[in-house]
Amino acid sequence: MHMNTESTAYAADIEAIEQIVATVERSQQRKDPDEFLSLFHPEAVWTTGGGKVLIGLDAISEFTHKVLPAADWDGKVTYEVVHVLFIRPDVAAVKVRQLYLSPGDESEGAPLYVMSKQDDGRWLLTACQNTEVVAG
Repeated sequence: MHMNTESTAYAADIEAIEQIVATVERSQQRKDPDEFLSLFHPEAVWTTGGGKVLIGLDAISEFTHKVLPAADWDGKVTYEVVHVLFIRPDVAAVKVRQLYLSPGDESEGAPLYVMSKQDDGRWLLTACQNTEVVAG
């Protein structure tokens, strides 16, 4: 019975994590920095696809407000959870497949999101690295 309870708990956590990634997707599609930023731990670390390191929500916010609304793409992007590794019950490494689907600009990203579960049960993006997938 213990195993069942544990797997049920993890199922709920995986669902919550998938919801965070779905919200990342939606916020990127809508170019909505505030929805995106609501998903972060206050002391989060974010490394952009271009290798820019942003430490803390203020730095992530400043960058996101500058870059996301001005992005010159049409918002056709999908994010899919491909693997979740629970490092601890309240810390998960989440591998994501990111696909840009604009005609003539089809590219792929392989972000890694380390998320932490807060005392209120919410999962937040805590240490994230965006990585472009280079063909070949």
